[in-house]
Amino acid sequence: MNIRSLAGNCLLALLPFASFAQTGGTAKSPDPPPPAASTLKFEAADVHPSPHISEPWTDGPHLEGDRYVVHQATMADLISRAYSLDAENVQGGPSWLEYNRYDIDAKTAPTTSGSDQKLMLQALLAERFKLVVHNGTAPMPAYVLKVGKDATKFKPAASTDNSACDPHPAAPGTPPQIDFTCHNETMEQLAQLLRNMRGGGYLDKPVVDGTGLKGAFDFELKWTPSGGRDRAGAASVSIFEALEAQLGLKLALETAPRPVLLVDSVDEVPTPDPPGTDKALPPQPLPEFEVAVITPSKPDGPRRGSIGRGRIDATGMTLKTMIEIAWDLNETDMESIANAPPWLDKDRWDILAKMSSDDAAEAAKRPPEADFQQLQHMLRALLADRFNLHAHLEDRVGDAYDLVAVSPRVTPADPKAHTRCAEGPGPDGKDPRIANPILNRLVSCQNMTMAQLGNELQAVADGYIHNTVLDKTGLQGGYNFTLSFSSVNNILNGGGPSSSAPRTAADGAADQGASDPNGAVSLFEAVRRELGLKLEKVRRPVPVLVIDHVDENPTPN
Repeated sequence: MNIRSLAGNCLLALLPFASFAQTGGTAKSPDPPPPAASTLKFEAADVHPSPHISEPWTDGPHLEGDRYVVHQATMADLISRAYSLDAENVQGGPSWLEYNRYDIDAKTAPTTSGSDQKLMLQALLAERFKLVVHNGTAPMPAYVLKVGKDATKFKPAASTDNSACDPHPAAPGTPPQIDFTCHNETMEQLAQLLRNMRGGGYLDKPVVDGTGLKGAFDFELKWTPSGGRDRAGAASVSIFEALEAQLGLKLALETAPRPVLLVDSVDEVPTPDPPGTDKALPPQPLPEFEVAVITPSKPDGPRRGSIGRGRIDATGMTLKTMIEIAWDLNETDMESIANAPPWLDKDRWDILAKMSSDDAAEAAKRPPEADFQQLQHMLRALLADRFNLHAHLEDRVGDAYDLVAVSPRVTPADPKAHTRCAEGPGPDGKDPRIANPILNRLVSCQNMTMAQLGNELQAVADGYIHNTVLDKTGLQGGYNFTLSFSSVNNILNGGGPSSSAPRTAADGAADQGASDPNGAVSLFEAVRRELGLKLEKVRRPVPVLVIDHVDENPTPN
């Protein structure tokens, strides 16, 4: 991921120094199914396909004043939110259900309850997309939490006063670690926690409780996130190893009939907005930061940051990083910013910007929290105000890639299967990341055309690929495949011949097209070995942010 985490507060993953953290707390069971029919509707709704971005993720739904807003949501996401179930439990329907993305901007009362919002979303999906669903069962793979050979290694809860799992962040300078101390937690809640976190990158299927253990327990569980095993080295512990060694539990991948929501029919293109929608939903004024303090960072200060919940809080951030966040640029793309002064990526700043006061007495006066897209525009405005930044986007000739066929080794897919790519094992459940942490990336794709793969590579391999890859393979239809490779920071043979533009590890990997002596495998080599395809570097027009003017120092606070 580039600059986002799907957890409540968006961690700036683009900051290589950001510590890994997960949200703890008691897992919440899904709400009961809503009534089969409801007269509740949004007062007005603008519905349209989402604009293309390099790393799409579902932002929302948010209730922002009298506006119900969601960005970049797949139909499976929308259905899962409307009917209070995991997206994995939305089955059937057309192949694009988990691929196409939509934006919704709807009007409703600011006091609308969460349950009523879901009923309104159900009505909107039925009216604008002609969605028809019914309850059923389907064979689905899932990780089943079971009691292991050594039985359990934890004790019944000492107190029933509260139920929570509290996270302990890894100490600065130490390898990434997920560490939870849980009090008065049931096994169903533990399964929910693992499901919500996807096991720290190990679990791409739902997690269900199959222990048969009743009651609540106290325990501690800590393990190495999948993306950090290479840095942890011999000390790394996978979620599978941690559960068995620390709790006497195990995760077994099984397929069995499970309750699902089956999609009978749904339209790919929503019906047009009714007349008058633009008047009922005028453009919202851009929120502003009430407080924005920018100060030079201490030379030996920490380097971390977060964005979300109406605020930006970061230390040790360069102006280049701020610009990348504001314009959704890839931080590893050395050509994404033109006319950048040399200090843009050297001077570091601490920034605290928030929409409202933290004073509890002022809570009722606070404006609605901004969503991520609004925060990006607010950051642009802040940079223009404080650093006198003026910039524009234009196409300039730069590095890009074509995907060509060499000796294709991809498996034709069931055309009815949902199109998707996800981090984690394929249907066989094999995960080479566990045995060889240097291969810390594993991407499994289903019913993906080569053109769709070209779009997807920006998101799944953003350290290597900075722009859309054009399909020149000539292969038709959708395919299933997995890609096992190493992240860019694990490629030692970066650099290569000097050139007028800065070079990265990805450049070196592309030029050499081979594995590294440390056992790392580049994306380019993985595509060649595992798919029988080739990513061929070309020069063509690509989007670039051109800096027209920027001051080195901000205006006074």
